[in-house]
Amino acid sequence: MNCELLATCSALGYLEGDTYHKESDCLEGVKDLIRYLRHEDDSRDIRQQLGAAQILQNDLLPMVVQHHQDKALFDAVIRLMVNLTQPALLCFGKVPQDPVFRHHFLQVVSYLQGYKEAFANEKVFGVLSEKLYDLLQLDWEQRQEEDNLLIERILLLVRNILHVPADPDEEKKVDDDASIHDKVLWAIHMSGMDDLIKFLASSQTEQQWTLHVLEIVSLMFREQTAEVLASTGQSRSTKEKEKDTHELDLLRQREMAEKKSRNFHRGSRHSRFGGSYIVQGLKAIGDRDVVYHKALHNFKSYSHDTGKAIRKVPKRKQLAKETLEKRRSAINVRLFLKEFCIDFLESCYNRIMYLVKDNLIREKSEQHDETYYLWSMAFFMAFNRMYRFRAELVSETVSVRTFHFIDQNLTTYYEMMLMDKKEYTSWSRRMHLALKAYQEVLMTINEMDHAKDEVVRESSKVIKNNIFYLMEFRELFLTLFRKFDETKQPRSFLKDLVETTHLFLKMLEKFCKGKNNILVQKKKVKRKKKSKAHPQAHGAQARSPAELEKLWCSLSEQLSSCANNTEGVSEEVVPFDAASDIPVEEQRVEAMVKIQDALLANRGAEAVSLLRAAREVWPEGDVFGSPNLELEEELLLLKQILTVELPRQSPPEPEDTEELDNEVEDEEMASVQVSETEFNFMDYMKRFANCNVIKPYFLLLKNYMKNSSHTNHCIVKMLHRIAYDLKMDALLYQLSVFCLFNKIVSDPAASTYKEMVGLAKYILNKFFTLAATNHKAFVELLFWKNTNTIREMFEGYQKPIDGEGDGRKKPTKWTPAEEEELRNLYLRFKEVEDVDVIENIMAHLKQQKRTRKQIANHLVSMGLADSIKEFKRIRKGIGIVIWTEDQEMEVQRLFEEFQETDDVLGNILKNITVKRSRAKIVEKLISMGLVSDRKELHKKRKKKGKPAHMTEEEFLNECGVDAREGMLSDEEELSDDYDDDEDEDDDHDRELAEYKVQRRKKEEKMSKQEDRASTGGPSDRVLQGLVRVMHQEGLAGPVLWLQNCLNRTADNREEDGISPPVPIVPLTEENEDAMENEEFQKLLKKVGIRPPANEQESFWRIPSKLSPEQLRRLATCLVLREDLDVTQTSEAEKEQHHPQSDKCQQTPSEEPHQPSSDKQQQLPNDGQQQPSNDKQENQPSEEQRAEALRALMQARKKKRTPILQEDKVVEASTTVENKLEADNSDNEMRVEKKAASKRSRLVDSEDEDMEATEAAESRNLDKAHAEPESDSEENLIPVKRKRPRIEEEEED
Repeated sequence: MNCELLATCSALGYLEGDTYHKESDCLEGVKDLIRYLRHEDDSRDIRQQLGAAQILQNDLLPMVVQHHQDKALFDAVIRLMVNLTQPALLCFGKVPQDPVFRHHFLQVVSYLQGYKEAFANEKVFGVLSEKLYDLLQLDWEQRQEEDNLLIERILLLVRNILHVPADPDEEKKVDDDASIHDKVLWAIHMSGMDDLIKFLASSQTEQQWTLHVLEIVSLMFREQTAEVLASTGQSRSTKEKEKDTHELDLLRQREMAEKKSRNFHRGSRHSRFGGSYIVQGLKAIGDRDVVYHKALHNFKSYSHDTGKAIRKVPKRKQLAKETLEKRRSAINVRLFLKEFCIDFLESCYNRIMYLVKDNLIREKSEQHDETYYLWSMAFFMAFNRMYRFRAELVSETVSVRTFHFIDQNLTTYYEMMLMDKKEYTSWSRRMHLALKAYQEVLMTINEMDHAKDEVVRESSKVIKNNIFYLMEFRELFLTLFRKFDETKQPRSFLKDLVETTHLFLKMLEKFCKGKNNILVQKKKVKRKKKSKAHPQAHGAQARSPAELEKLWCSLSEQLSSCANNTEGVSEEVVPFDAASDIPVEEQRVEAMVKIQDALLANRGAEAVSLLRAAREVWPEGDVFGSPNLELEEELLLLKQILTVELPRQSPPEPEDTEELDNEVEDEEMASVQVSETEFNFMDYMKRFANCNVIKPYFLLLKNYMKNSSHTNHCIVKMLHRIAYDLKMDALLYQLSVFCLFNKIVSDPAASTYKEMVGLAKYILNKFFTLAATNHKAFVELLFWKNTNTIREMFEGYQKPIDGEGDGRKKPTKWTPAEEEELRNLYLRFKEVEDVDVIENIMAHLKQQKRTRKQIANHLVSMGLADSIKEFKRIRKGIGIVIWTEDQEMEVQRLFEEFQETDDVLGNILKNITVKRSRAKIVEKLISMGLVSDRKELHKKRKKKGKPAHMTEEEFLNECGVDAREGMLSDEEELSDDYDDDEDEDDDHDRELAEYKVQRRKKEEKMSKQEDRASTGGPSDRVLQGLVRVMHQEGLAGPVLWLQNCLNRTADNREEDGISPPVPIVPLTEENEDAMENEEFQKLLKKVGIRPPANEQESFWRIPSKLSPEQLRRLATCLVLREDLDVTQTSEAEKEQHHPQSDKCQQTPSEEPHQPSSDKQQQLPNDGQQQPSNDKQENQPSEEQRAEALRALMQARKKKRTPILQEDKVVEASTTVENKLEADNSDNEMRVEKKAASKRSRLVDSEDEDMEATEAAESRNLDKAHAEPESDSEENLIPVKRKRPRIEEEEED
């Protein structure tokens, strides 16, 4: 031992007899030991030295027992013991593989086992129980932080002691004998610690210790089984006696058979003259027959492997070891544990399981704490089922949510077992715990079916209806059987899986019996892989040259007129798909196909537009003609495009548009279709008729002598369902299965396995009946079979027809004529540049059933090519890879120019000369060092709110021109230009559709803002009615509290600049009662406050979409106003007396003859009514307004409709000037009319960044159409609810 450590231990004190004398600096010595442990090395040397010196047994435990009055010393000693007794796995992280560290690990474990033996003392646990009891007596106001720490350390110390594994080689205890673990449990019982644990589990004020309590309880029952504890103290039942008698009879029969066999083998003479024999037909190492030198009665056990060294099985192929060891404790310990289980179920189980699951879902617990939850569920539900079953005691864990929770954990554990291969043992054990919990829930539901109470039986029926309806629960067992791996999962897991499957099928069969039209959920995953381009006979290839020539004659006049008349040709056509994964520069062939399709469909204007647009996008090589192309040359180029053969994509499989909206396109597009279908039990059973499901059954059947009778019955029942019910007995025709059947039939105790023997004889009879007609059945024994093979065994084998069958069948050989044809075609096309030789050969071969690979391989075999690599596919497209110096300088210039904008990358993509993909430009910017992270190029979001400066629409409105009319006129002009094309091809009118959708959305938003702007609207009247009801019911206080919450949230959102969902937490009893009131909840829903979305939320929340202005307006609406109508009238009179003050809020586009019933008044706001004299003095002259307006209108026309003629802009500006003159003359008349008929309007113009956000808004709108509720939290609510919409906003 280290000298300093030895001196510190010596300074603690000494033990004289039963009295421990502590030194004066004992407390400092304990703190020094804690400090030493904090700085120990990886081998845990300090811990080992303290364990070898037995500090805990000789010093620490006597201190606890005799000096527990010293609070400081007691706290320090408990802290030190918690550190010393922590599990070895926590010290080393995992079981070390290195021999040296593994030795240290085992040494620490041995010291822990010594500590556990020392803790088997009633005095130690008596002191701990007394201290824990005194601490729990303190109220929360009196309890300090040190007290909570001491409670937690005492619980951790008990946990650590119970966690120490047993040493069976050292203890050598048998059943019904007291082990060290039993002694510790008895000390806990005698000290009263078990009562404190039950109190912590049931107390409402001690919820923070629930996870520690559940862990301690699970460790207490670690070596116990629920069946043994439930039967403790009771007389043996008749069933148990019959079971024991059956087992004894089985052993007696096997013993008698072995004795008879020995007597038969015993000869009358000694064996030295047994003689030698030649075994004919059995060859030895050479060509001669085997010479056998032993007696003939031993010949059945002869094998060539006799005398050979046993080959070592690799570690990765060894069978998984069993980790769970059960034993029967002493009778007094079992009685104490049984009483503990009964009390725990009656007063603690439902509550503690609810709290623990809540902590697991909210991720408040530590990693892998769900294993204790799953173990407790399986153990206590099994105990309740076997001991006076009462369904109400375990109601918390009998639900569909429990099935879903276990199913999720099973899937997670299996995935982790595959990924974390070094720790697969621990993941396999957790998977076994989840399966046991699943089994016990099913058995409890099955037990509820036989309950006397009608309510319990109805509850069981409802639960079964739900779990049988969902597809996930029906597919679970099939998945587990197919994924079973005997090297990672022990036989006990397979045993529980077989028994659970048997129970599930039994319950499902009983549920379906006598019922028709049982509907279940069905999920179908549709996958549509990306098709590969290959030449097909559609398009121009499907028409003869004469038809194409005739079509061209009818198209030539139309194309000439379109090319001469630019009005009919749209310049807004996009020849590429911006949303495609293929880069723009590689979509040249698709653009050519689009032009050909337009010509074939007799759409000349569209074809000319596409050709000219493609010429601008891909000017390299003059593929679409030179920029200075004349009319005749352009028509000639269109004729060539019409008649040329172009490679086309294979047509996609037809699918519903609703499914395609939800697809995520990566390497393949997949959509999950959920539907209902009628359930057929026999169809479901056919899915078990698979060799991957049957193999685990026979793997378990090999241990039929060690299996329980129930396990063997489950196996035989499944095989009987497959062989007899489904008539799929041929699936069991396998040589290893027959060897197992032979072993069962020849077993001396075969009379006790009547079910297995009967099944084996039935299958063997069926096989020999088949073998009489099909002699190849003996060969089929060597292989596992599928349904196609089984059908061929009974109906006959079919020879594959040439060109039919599956794609793996080899075609007929090449004839000399075909080889000559192939040689001529190869010599014809091999010199043609930029052409795929194989594709041309495939298109001209007479034998069209040859694949590309077959043709390439045969060309190599004929010696025409050296390697198959010469025939790689030619990649279509331009494929720009190298950046020139000018292009790099251009990118750098554009980045510096748009660096301060909101969308840097979007502006660069719009202004760059050579079009490249977004990813390539991002990589280039990073490689040039202009940006260090991709996040710097993300589009910046603007904060919502009214801009301080004057927007374009406000300027138009102030000038007397309706901005909305201007927008609509722009839309009409654009729609006129696109009217000829928009119904023909959706790919070429995307920009027009985006423009229309954007304008329509802005119009709806502006109109709905107008509808929401006034105080006398219907929503306010509804709110006032609900507020009046709240006051009548005496809930004026909660309404005022809700109003303060809204105002406080509005202030916080204005200060922070962010708007997360804010929970409303009631802190008084009055507010808590109001939150449970249905009328008050209606008021919350009308205000827009969202209820808890799922079980993870407990409080109502103010959603993030409500702005501070909306929150303040809602808070104002919650004030009870008796004179609402009088207030509206007075506000209308004020508006008539002050028409000039509201001029800035009025829109000239409102018609003066609007009905008065549609009038809406705005909330009174003194800040908006200001004198306008100063503004009128500072206003520019009418000529300056006209000039500015003319420039603005020209910029808008140029940005949105560049194809408009200049004379239209002049006409628009002239019209604006006329309107301005009319405005000067009729100003007063218009104001009076507007004051009577106009609705107030809030304008929030965002046209400054229209071009940069156009694509993003279109995508958001499409997403809004596909998903009406974009809020992920709201989507989790299973019940649809109507919520009041305070203000229409764009959904994310």
